[in-house]
Amino acid sequence: KPAAPRAGGRRGRRGSFDGGPIPVLTADAKTADVPVYLYGVGTVKAYNTVTITPQVSGQIVEMPFREGQDLKKGDVIARIDDSTYKATLDQAIAKKAQDQALLDNAKRDLQRYMGLVASNSVTRQTADTQRSTVAQYEAQLKSDDAAIASAQATLAYTTITAPIDGRAGIRSVDVGNVVQASGSTGIVTLTQLKPIAVLFSVPQQALAEIAPASGKEPLQVEALRGDGKTVIDAGTLEVVDNEVDASTGTIQLKAELPNKDEALMPGQFLNVALVLDTLKQAVSVPNNAVQQGAEGNYLYVLKD
Repeated sequence: KPAAPRAGGRRGRRGSFDGGPIPVLTADAKTADVPVYLYGVGTVKAYNTVTITPQVSGQIVEMPFREGQDLKKGDVIARIDDSTYKATLDQAIAKKAQDQALLDNAKRDLQRYMGLVASNSVTRQTADTQRSTVAQYEAQLKSDDAAIASAQATLAYTTITAPIDGRAGIRSVDVGNVVQASGSTGIVTLTQLKPIAVLFSVPQQALAEIAPASGKEPLQVEALRGDGKTVIDAGTLEVVDNEVDASTGTIQLKAELPNKDEALMPGQFLNVALVLDTLKQAVSVPNNAVQQGAEGNYLYVLKD
């Protein structure tokens, strides 16, 4: 409600006097749920990163993927020449067939010897020796099975598939090159972008607020643009690190964000807001209504 003008009027901007009231802008105080934020600066990190390294040596004959392509788990990334490994598998299978034939023959001989022992035509020692021969061939068959399984596994390694869902980066090896098993240089790197991780640090004093809040339900984390207001994506707090960085007095936190629109990329810097609590039905006013004075913040209330 406008106040009555003071006697003598009021000095204007240019030194003139005007006796009118001072116009003001008003805004309504509202009751709403108000979140309590803790802010920090974070770095985006791929949720999973896999460097594709061959497990067998050989020449790459095919790479049926494009750089930057989104791959699904099980998609073929590369094929290595498998002729040598197929030959090794065939050799192991043939060796088992040979030992199986020897075992079958040894079992027939043992059966005959057991009949002859009953009629005292051969000694029991001969039958026992034949029984040992049968056991030896049975053990050899188990060894052959292991050799076949090993050869099959090695042959399977010649087809390299994606172990996770992710996006392929720039490949470091082209078709026709010979790669070595478990070499230091991988073929390509896969990064998982959906979901994605955000690492950020907060002062160690914030642990007193984070610990009680996180015990209720997963805390919400918002990734903000440079203006500190626009939300890019929102997720949940996943990990609070197990130690404080003594050099900075901060502790690192990790959040998981869905990143459905792929607005976040690994290595990106951004502002992060951690929602510690929500004040239910709190009275709130616009920011510009709050004034700063010598004794702290204050505001004017317009009465009836």
